Amino acid sequence: MQEPSAENGFQAAHAALLAASFATLTGRDLQADCSAEALYHAPFVILSHDGGVDPVLTYGNLAAQKLWEMGWDQLTQMPSRLTAEPQHRTTRAEMFERMRLSGVIDDYAGIRISATGKRFEIRGAVIWALVDDAGIKQGEAAMFQNYQYL
Repeated sequence: MQEPSAENGFQAAHAALLAASFATLTGRDLQADCSAEALYHAPFVILSHDGGVDPVLTYGNLAAQKLWEMGWDQLTQMPSRLTAEPQHRTTRAEMFERMRLSGVIDDYAGIRISATGKRFEIRGAVIWALVDDAGIKQGEAAMFQNYQYL
């Protein structure tokens, strides 16, 4: 998938999947303007990964790229588990198991690490399943605004 831009409609299909799945599972919008361009430029982090055995990130808006200190190409080739240090991956995996039971959680907190080694704690993250119009799970996503460097 190419980096969202005006030339590719800011990955409109994936943005629509993010927004529609979020609205279905939470009963609210990601933000007032859920256009693909607005989500890419949102003031909060939005990430998603595919449904593989070792899921790879498929989307990270500009806020996510800034927080993880990497560009689109590097971010979207990274296995999702590598967003956390090894000692925090079990807690992360447990969160995903909890989310998979209901399709969404809205109270996740966890420690993550950027490409340059900056550690930060995210708080109040919403994690949800990405389910398309046919009811097929396409991956999982996260959004959060609250984080603190450690």
